[in-house]
Amino acid sequence: MTSKDELFNPAKLSPRDKAAATDTTAKAIITAEAAAREKKTERLKALRLQQEAEAPPAAAPAKKRRTVSKSA
Repeated sequence: MTSKDELFNPAKLSPRDKAAATDTTAKAIITAEAAAREKKTERLKALRLQQEAEAPPAAAPAKKRRTVSKSA
């Protein structure tokens, strides 16, 4: 069983070890976020392409005729 001192007073880490641990954790978080972003982008792109394939092609808007104003 661990003693009270071992539980609440862990060994002191050097500043270099703390920086390395922080760096490793930050890189892991950034990598996970990038992977999630790529996955979401691929999913949304697939949905967009599916919607574009299912939608009928949009007809070109009708050209408006210019009306000639009558002078009085």
